Order: sequence, then C-alpha cells, then structure tokens
Amino acid sequence: IAGIGPVLGERLSEKGFDKAYVLLGQFLILKKDEELFKDWLKETCGANSHQSGNCYSCLKEWCNSYI
Repeated sequence: IAGIGPVLGERLSEKGFDKAYVLLGQFLILKKDEELFKDWLKETCGANSHQSGNCYSCLKEWCNSYI
C-alpha cells in the first residue's frame, strides 16, 4: 500500500494490521473519512502527513475502482 514501507508495516503488523485487507477494513470502519483515517494512522504507527496521505489516497482509489 502506498505510504506504508517496511518500518510502518512492521508497526502496523505488531498492532494486528498484518494484511492489506485488514488495513482496508479499518479504512472502511472509519467510513472513508480522510481526517479520521490519517489521524488514526499517525497515532497507530507514527506515519507522517505525507505517508498517511499516500495511504489514504491509495485505499480511496482502490475503493472507488472496486467497491
């Protein structure tokens, strides 16, 4: 997923978000709300604004294409 490299991926995995579909689930639970998701990502794994923005955009584009 865009914005999630090895370090953030490891941090997310340690908190139970070990697969892309689990992260997508959290994105959907937060109702695809940009501010909520980016804040959650920053708090959960320490993502910066650029990383959280890239991750949000990636998940949003995927949802727009496939859901």
